[in-house]
Amino acid sequence: MDSMDINGIKQAIEAEIVEGTEPESGVEILSACGADLMSDVMAFVKDQVLLLTGLINVQVIRTAMLMDIQAVCFVRGKAPNPEMVELAKENGIVLLRTKLPMFLACGKLYEAGVRQGGVRKID
Repeated sequence: MDSMDINGIKQAIEAEIVEGTEPESGVEILSACGADLMSDVMAFVKDQVLLLTGLINVQVIRTAMLMDIQAVCFVRGKAPNPEMVELAKENGIVLLRTKLPMFLACGKLYEAGVRQGGVRKID
């Protein structure tokens, strides 16, 4: 598979889109990056990536903005705070959340075909 849209991502990792951050147009995902260290995200991220993280602070959104990341998924049932949601909305970043742990979410994306550039788990 070359890419997956947000609805495919949602289905693959049993996620929901955070209210107010729905995509205005088609967002295509080519690869995924699972990380809690934003410095690792900046070092390893590729184009059209979905960032999976358990980190809940505004730096996640700022990193996504800096790296042109169009979608962020919070794992382990975590939810972004209102400041994060507002900043994501202002910058067209889709926010998702799943109850899955990061390892399983990355594995399910890989199984679903999100492979270009590889699904990367960074410790």
